[in-house]
Amino acid sequence: MRFVSFNGNRIGLVDGDGVIDITDLAAVDPSQWPPVGMVQFIARFGDLLPEVEARRLQGVTLPLSQLRLEAPVRWPNKIIAFPANYHEHISEMRENVISQANAKGQGFFLKANSSISGPADPVVLPPVEGREIHHECELGIVIGQRARGLSRNKARGVIFGFTCLLDMVIRGREERVMRKSYDTFCPIGPWIVTPDDVPDMNDLTMRLWVNGEQRQSASTRDLIVDIPEMIAMSSAVCTLEPGDIIATGTPAGVGPVRPGDTLSIEISHIGRMDLRVEAGAVGAHPVWNALKIATLS
Repeated sequence: MRFVSFNGNRIGLVDGDGVIDITDLAAVDPSQWPPVGMVQFIARFGDLLPEVEARRLQGVTLPLSQLRLEAPVRWPNKIIAFPANYHEHISEMRENVISQANAKGQGFFLKANSSISGPADPVVLPPVEGREIHHECELGIVIGQRARGLSRNKARGVIFGFTCLLDMVIRGREERVMRKSYDTFCPIGPWIVTPDDVPDMNDLTMRLWVNGEQRQSASTRDLIVDIPEMIAMSSAVCTLEPGDIIATGTPAGVGPVRPGDTLSIEISHIGRMDLRVEAGAVGAHPVWNALKIATLS
């Protein structure tokens, strides 16, 4: 199954080239603030599944091409991100803080929820003179139920689905969380695909293009910390909640983006997003003046 948020926080089930509106089944008010409708739907999904299946059999759809798709989860409890999780990306890094030998011991960091944007939103670059802003192509894992202290063999059972994710970053040596938390620095979408439609989560191919030129290509089979271990490690530290998002780390090929570029990300069995890049007017601060040298991290 593929689930979307569309047209002002409505919830839909993708059916071919159409979308079945299931907002009412989820008992969600699209106008509520904060916009946690999809989180509530995910939390109740087990109970709602028979009604969702029945609605699909009715065959009443809206044309997908005429809808404005939004970030499938706008207000997760947290975004958990794993750094330097592919051997080739570590090799291309210019700083020696992380090596292939100790990458498994780096753990994870949290990224601001407000950095989330959707497949129809631009990536807005802040005016940070002298710094490069890079793309990072990643798989996003959406958690389906509350969990703590999971073992590897129970990790798959708490996955609600998968989505495409871009982890944008200002290069430098400041705290990683700040450099990755600008608004629009975490585009996700175009939908969430449930595990039953993903043949093997450990063999998903992901690619990223800038203006049609391929920059990144890798498979989740190349992950250093694999998906079960990411979930086990995360749940050892903090309670995972429905709608939480885990960003699995980027492969090699990261590089700068500029206003006017088009970023395209595609993950096999998951989907594709094409995102325009724009210049923003907000975000300058003296903190960025301290170090003008662009470094990878």
